[in-house]
Amino acid sequence: MVNRNRFASLVGALLLLAAFSVACQKSGGPAPSTSSFAPAKPPAKPDGRPLIVAFGDSLTAGFGLHNDYAFPTLLQRKLDEKGHHFRVVNAGMSGDTSAGGVNRIDWALEEGAVKYLILELGGNDGLRGLPVADMKKNLAEIIERAQSRGVTVVLAGMEAPPNMGEEYTSEFRQVYPDLAKKYKLTLIPFLLDGVAGNREMNQPDGIHPNVAGEKVMTENVWRELEPLLLNN
Repeated sequence: MVNRNRFASLVGALLLLAAFSVACQKSGGPAPSTSSFAPAKPPAKPDGRPLIVAFGDSLTAGFGLHNDYAFPTLLQRKLDEKGHHFRVVNAGMSGDTSAGGVNRIDWALEEGAVKYLILELGGNDGLRGLPVADMKKNLAEIIERAQSRGVTVVLAGMEAPPNMGEEYTSEFRQVYPDLAKKYKLTLIPFLLDGVAGNREMNQPDGIHPNVAGEKVMTENVWRELEPLLLNN
């Protein structure tokens, strides 16, 4: 008798549940239905703007700062304000050397229709006292690979720390104008002009620009890049 009562209760519960489901469907209630889901959003249109790839080390990556304050982001804002139809890609990698740049340049140029490459490398070579001849060779290879793809290279000049000795710093400095002349590049004489050695423009480490320094660095880039954009 007990089992029959339990069976009857179970059947009754199932009947009530079925009735509730039917009622909900008739009244537009919460019964499961695929029609209650929001339609899928159409896929975003691909960004077809030609690219400006900022290719460098921590100075490009914006080490120690939010990405909104890194110079590639500031450069994008300036391009947008001036009505230039380009998208800036931040391909900076903290700690990278010229040799590391050789290893990843092909990847950096494969993202889309790259028009310009802002090449900012060598600073870490100088900090580590790596051979200047090797750095020059590496930068030349990066430039040649970019130019073989029809990419216009803007070369950012750097300075070696003075504690490396006068001969080293002089040879290091000369690499950039030499390469610019050989490959007919636009040269940013010194990317950190107005920033290096200025406490107000740098983070506590004295090496990486702070927010104010990033703005100055962006202007150094823009000064050389804008004429290229206007002439093309």
